[in-house]
Amino acid sequence: MEEQVGHHVALMDHQSLLHGTRNTQEGLDVKQSGNTEIKRGPSIILGFLFLESLGFYGMSTNLVIYLSSILHETNASIAMNITTWTGTSYFTPFLGALIADSYSGSYKMILFSSLLYLIGMGTITLSASIPYFKPPPCEGNLCPPANNVEKLIFYSGLYLIAFASGGIKSSLLPLGADQFDEDNPTEVQKKGSFFNYFYFCMNAGALVSSTVIVWIQQNIDWGIGFGISTLCMFLALTCFLIGTSTFRLREPGGSPLKNVFQVLVASFQKRKLKVPSDNIFLYEVEDNNLNPRRIHRLDHTDEFRCLDKAAIVLNSDMKEVDSWSLCTVTQVEEFKALLRLLPIWVTGIIYSVTYAQMYTTFVEQGKAMETRLGSFSIPPASLYAFEVLSVMLWVLLYDTVIATIARRYLGHGLTQLQRMGIGHLCIIVAIAAAAILEMKRKESVNKGEPISILRQLPQFFLMACSEVFTYIGQLEFFYDQAPDSMKSMSTALSLLTISLGNYLSSVIVSLIALVTTSRDSAGWIPDDLNNGHLDYFFWWLAGFSFLNFMAYISFAKRFTVLKRRVFV
Repeated sequence: MEEQVGHHVALMDHQSLLHGTRNTQEGLDVKQSGNTEIKRGPSIILGFLFLESLGFYGMSTNLVIYLSSILHETNASIAMNITTWTGTSYFTPFLGALIADSYSGSYKMILFSSLLYLIGMGTITLSASIPYFKPPPCEGNLCPPANNVEKLIFYSGLYLIAFASGGIKSSLLPLGADQFDEDNPTEVQKKGSFFNYFYFCMNAGALVSSTVIVWIQQNIDWGIGFGISTLCMFLALTCFLIGTSTFRLREPGGSPLKNVFQVLVASFQKRKLKVPSDNIFLYEVEDNNLNPRRIHRLDHTDEFRCLDKAAIVLNSDMKEVDSWSLCTVTQVEEFKALLRLLPIWVTGIIYSVTYAQMYTTFVEQGKAMETRLGSFSIPPASLYAFEVLSVMLWVLLYDTVIATIARRYLGHGLTQLQRMGIGHLCIIVAIAAAAILEMKRKESVNKGEPISILRQLPQFFLMACSEVFTYIGQLEFFYDQAPDSMKSMSTALSLLTISLGNYLSSVIVSLIALVTTSRDSAGWIPDDLNNGHLDYFFWWLAGFSFLNFMAYISFAKRFTVLKRRVFV
């Protein structure tokens, strides 16, 4: 221990030299002045999001129809190609986040991704507009498939969009949140509203594209429909460039993964040492002259004490500074903050398993119900549009009514953890409502009196409520509780719960079908739901979600909120 602390006083004089370069890369570079421009920044970002969502969903919503009716692909090929592309679209935010946090920053990542977006969208628009780039139409039952050149042109554009959307998904929300001062209570409240309207604009774009643009594609011309999506992205980029001077820009703080590995390596090298009882003997930079941009430092916490060994100072550290053998307290706490998020993140994956039923088993349930309303037949998948409208309604209700009531009676708004907890509870009610409806549906079939698909609306409305409370709260929570150097990566981590939840849902459905199917039983989820027990599956999910909710409550109660210090 004498060796560890003997040079502490001398070390404090040299700390600014040891890690000054690394730390000056963090913080906010405020390029604008005046409250008016600060207000314009978030508005421009929300407008960009709306136009980008119009473009993205205008390209992706109708892919199944385009691949089957224009490129003449088989059902198996369509399923494989779309799932592969979707998986890529949800993986690329991690790549974008790592690059944005490490090197480019959010602004440059969005700018580069937007240009890539336009190239990809332009390629698909040309592919759909020029006869030479697509197979000839069917003649009777003869539908010639696309050749290799035609496929290469189309899928090149599609995967450019996948990579571009990943860059924007990982950086747009952090850039928007950076426009608000975290040390100003008024700005913090406005930032909460920004997260709500961010989700609102994203859903508004999806709603317009899945109705208007999709109708144009199928009833007028595919090239025109894709062209409108490309135009939306061009307008989004134009607005973004116009707003450049109004944005607060956070400088990249170095590779977050490199920082994590440095802590792991340094703590392993010093694994036999004893952590000092007083954290003042742990290494940290506190030279105010090196923090002209109000850089946040993290307070020491007592969790994961073994990692504190990475900040123990030895005599050898004074001779030659090596970031792989000596880390600051802030660097160690950044890694701890990431570890604290993991239990909440896992519960988000389980939550997304239940949420994924809205696109799968809810649709199958709707197909087995009475879809005719007079002379009009309601497509079961179209109820998703009602859910999107419900999401937009819940966003407005929360921001104007629920949050106001919470501040009046609680003295403050709902915390992010409380919001997510309410969302977890709502999804249990939603899936239980689906189970009860399925029981009534089977009873009605036995009586020869099928019930209307409109009876599904309450469960979609409850799903929308759950989505607003959970996913918006989760996005805001992962952004706020992420260290300054990991904002984009943490946002991408939050989005990954949706992707992994969908993959896990597929595995669970396959396993349940395998276990419950036998010679004497069609299983819980057969092709003909009248011969199965979809209600059993929904009840199982309700129980599974309840256990996940209890685990979430346990993790939320023990969660340690990230504490930042600001040096001026």
